[in-house]
Amino acid sequence: MDELNLKDKVILITGGSRGLGRAMASGFARNGAHVAIVSRKLESCVTAATEIKECYGVRAYPFAAHAADWNSMDSMVEAVYKEFGKVDVLINNAGMSPLYPSLDQVTEELFDKVIGVNLKGPFRLSANVGARMAQADGGSIINVSSTASVTASPGSEPYGAAKAGLNAITRSFAHALGPKVRVNCIMAGPFLTDISKAWDMEEFKKRAKKTIPMGRGGEPEEIVGAALYLASSMAAYTTGAIVAVDGGAH
Repeated sequence: MDELNLKDKVILITGGSRGLGRAMASGFARNGAHVAIVSRKLESCVTAATEIKECYGVRAYPFAAHAADWNSMDSMVEAVYKEFGKVDVLINNAGMSPLYPSLDQVTEELFDKVIGVNLKGPFRLSANVGARMAQADGGSIINVSSTASVTASPGSEPYGAAKAGLNAITRSFAHALGPKVRVNCIMAGPFLTDISKAWDMEEFKKRAKKTIPMGRGGEPEEIVGAALYLASSMAAYTTGAIVAVDGGAH
């Protein structure tokens, strides 16, 4: 594990209080990194940060901010840099995909929210933090996309479009911020997080056996290895990559 070289690194994770973000926050803390946990609800951030500090003895900083709010993201970055003095790894994990009855009933408000959280927020954060990294000792940015970005996504078209945009800015930012800052993307498949509680699990299991080579949905902890790799010096020559962690689903 020494090869990961993450001890005392500072990891900023949006959507870090639950689901994939919470699993990644714990994975980094377990390897000696300090974490800034950001999500909309401060109480959830505080709970996650407290548990991580008690479990792993690292620093964990909770902060409430909305990923779709440009000014909120800028204020959060200022606070995190004031707390830690640096950010070594940025993980743009916050996401949302609200349900809607039909395409013609997708409101402008819903569309803007989905694009805001899944694309606008990561764009601004990557630009802000990436510029700071480039002026300092460099760093790593990891976007969390979805297989909805490369396959048909009935029932979540705005989400799929936003995540396709996230794939695109991953490649562009790798060029814009290189060579000191590496920018990569984890393209996640169906994971059994809080969102899966709304699924018809019996139907999902049947479909998964037919359409996913691994035959099942992923557990949150199963995304951690990819994040640790992309954040570490082991991935020193990896940038602009979109790494599928989807059980072969796409």
